[in-house]
Amino acid sequence: MASRSGRNKMKHRFPASAALALILAAAVGASPAAAQSFAITNAHLVTPGPVGEVDNGTILVRDGRIVAAGNGVAVPAGLHTIDAKGAVVTPGLIAVNTALGLVEVNSVDGSVDTKTKNSGISASFDVQYGLNPASTLIPIARLGGITHAVVMPDYDDSDQERELPFAGKAAMISLGEGGNILHRPGIGMMLELGEDGAARVGGSRAAEFVQLRQIFDLARQAPREEYPFELSQADVAALKPVLAGTMPLIVVVHRAADIRQVLKLARDYKLKIILSGAEEAWRVADEIAAAKVPVLVNPTSNIPSSFDMLGASLQNAAILKAAGVEIAIGGNDAGHRVREMRYNAGLAVSRGLPYAAGIEALTLAPARIFGVADQMGSIAPGKAADIVIWDGDPLEPLTQPTAIFIAGQEQPLISRATELGKRYMR
Repeated sequence: MASRSGRNKMKHRFPASAALALILAAAVGASPAAAQSFAITNAHLVTPGPVGEVDNGTILVRDGRIVAAGNGVAVPAGLHTIDAKGAVVTPGLIAVNTALGLVEVNSVDGSVDTKTKNSGISASFDVQYGLNPASTLIPIARLGGITHAVVMPDYDDSDQERELPFAGKAAMISLGEGGNILHRPGIGMMLELGEDGAARVGGSRAAEFVQLRQIFDLARQAPREEYPFELSQADVAALKPVLAGTMPLIVVVHRAADIRQVLKLARDYKLKIILSGAEEAWRVADEIAAAKVPVLVNPTSNIPSSFDMLGASLQNAAILKAAGVEIAIGGNDAGHRVREMRYNAGLAVSRGLPYAAGIEALTLAPARIFGVADQMGSIAPGKAADIVIWDGDPLEPLTQPTAIFIAGQEQPLISRATELGKRYMR
């Protein structure tokens, strides 16, 4: 998918996955989760940040953290070493707009924990309490090179009488093997505006924004026994960090006119906001850039599915980036197709996004947007060793990881899908 002109030094293919897998298997020896101090040598490093793109690079990891990366890194004698044989090595990918750990089968209500019917819970709904580390969708996403994900709540629209403007609080999870996958709770507050949001609140966009402003004004006041709009005390408490600017408001919005209203709302209330969806964002790219507001995009959105998206364009990501907007690229649904985020980045590159920006939109950009760039998102000293070794260009659909490390622990390259595939190919 990535255009050749956008790949700079990137070669078309790298050593075959089978050969590299044998090399890694011989080097690692122990169980996948064993090694935490090691070196990766002869790597084609492709990472945002100061290290950048490096041929024949080395990464030194000690106790699950990167201590050195680049050319000329000395490997201590006796340290467990993995020879990448020139393969591409990137930071672990960070997925946005996911429901990983909250959903198993979309059509089975009992396996979906992304939303609530409780009329007293809107902003206070918190996904961290519904996470399932044993979800079969987590290993599937991990096999796409994803090491962390932002898990976001959704709306239950089965009862159209409920006026619940907020979906609740998002969280960041680790996709590593182990019991506790929660990395950081309360990483953002979800709000959907535009056509769908208006249908949920007030019946029109005009009513939606009026009501939202009233809610913010009331939530700033002293505690009271009752609030309009089914706003509970718990919801008011949950909104305090948003109004203080310490928790970002993640706003799902699509058309340019609504984006302008959101930017004005953020200015008026001094909110820290993140736009999500934003199919017509390219039309107001300069305004978004001036406001220093990041955008979560899906570059495949180019066919209008509603009047909100008449201006959807495959060039959205490239235009936003050229204007100076921080962008993160997501997958094609919240659960089963999260791993396709790297294909989407390849599509954006083929439509004008620089290759390095495509990699950054999957790694360091989402880390910056959600305030964890000091911990992850690039191959750099001091950060967790979230590292992926690939058998080719990571933006090419046929490319697969040959090794995945999360906090220095090697992850198994299996999922329920791969095991079923082995069973039924016999």
